[in-house]
Amino acid sequence: MKAFRRLCIVVITVFLLLTAVLNLFLVGAKDRNEGIYRVEAKRLADEIVETGNYDLEKYPHITGVFSADDGQLYISDEHYLIIEAGSTLYRVEYIVVSGQHSIAAVNYVLGALFLLMIGLLYYIRGHIIVPFSRLSDVPKELARGNLAVTIPEEKSRFFGKFTWGVNLLRESIEDSRKKEITMQRDKKLLLLSLSHDIKTPLSAIKLGAKALAKGLYKDEEKQRAVAKSINTRADEIERFVSEITKAVSEDFMSFEVTQGEAFLSDIITKIDARYAPQLAMSGTEFVVQKYADCILSCDPDRLAECLQNLIENAIKYGDGRRIEISFDKMDGCELITVSNTGCTLEAKELPQIFESFHRGNNADRVQGNGLGLFICRRLMGLMNGEVYADIRDERFYITLVAKMA
Repeated sequence: MKAFRRLCIVVITVFLLLTAVLNLFLVGAKDRNEGIYRVEAKRLADEIVETGNYDLEKYPHITGVFSADDGQLYISDEHYLIIEAGSTLYRVEYIVVSGQHSIAAVNYVLGALFLLMIGLLYYIRGHIIVPFSRLSDVPKELARGNLAVTIPEEKSRFFGKFTWGVNLLRESIEDSRKKEITMQRDKKLLLLSLSHDIKTPLSAIKLGAKALAKGLYKDEEKQRAVAKSINTRADEIERFVSEITKAVSEDFMSFEVTQGEAFLSDIITKIDARYAPQLAMSGTEFVVQKYADCILSCDPDRLAECLQNLIENAIKYGDGRRIEISFDKMDGCELITVSNTGCTLEAKELPQIFESFHRGNNADRVQGNGLGLFICRRLMGLMNGEVYADIRDERFYITLVAKMA
């Protein structure tokens, strides 16, 4: 707010200074215009001396020339001056071009502009600066985890959608927190239940193993029965461990997809506008191949998110020389391929790159959590699509398969 006040003071001061300078210029121009009749009178006298005659059309500010022969040389209701030409006196009548009206008109216009400027600054203050200042602390409070922060409702068309979006963001964060708490509780209950269930077969295994180790069972048939029981209990433990692994690896993230339809060009235009300037500054050649526009059956925001993940990976793990987006069509699907040069990933790792938290051997010096491709696979699956990767000629290719509407 203080910065805006300073800006208003500077703008008003500059406007007033410019107004003063313009008025000084107009007053000087007025004085010059009012003295021009003297110049024309001098030229007229010179013409009379040289030719003995004159042409009034050459002198727009002179309305009449009279000599002593016309009588009453010094009597006239008009503005005039006396000149001498060839030993003869002449009364030269002239018109005075007053600049007062033009100066007043300019000042009226400047005054109107000044009032308009004041009104505009006041409007900006009331509809942009003040609402924004009321919202300035909201992101910081949300970042701190204070989801109960008050978000003032704004009817301003400049901030109405913004406050609505911030409210949606807060609701989304609150919903995510509730889901996370529920998920953590369910996982804890699951782990406690499985841990309890594991104890029973584990105890049976330990008892059977001890009995066999101490030679309590002399009968060979009985020994085989105990060994079989141990194997059965081990299978139970293995099943419990599989359930734990599945709960930990697959259910830690939830995804929501709103299936709809979108033009391919709309998605690619957004991606190009986002990454082209950034990659141009870093010296990376960013190429979007020609494509035939079509309507895709997808969630456009989620599909764009997948493409962003792929390009971010290409930026992080490529050599920075070239990133390319190419297109193809197959069996009613649009194939969108993101490729980058400088691939150092080994081909044997391709089956694992879509697993959660998996990071390849080329990720040692790059920060990440190994979730980008995992998220892409889950999202594309929810949109009835696919994603696959390939390595050819030291280039990494990863393709999103989206169904056409």
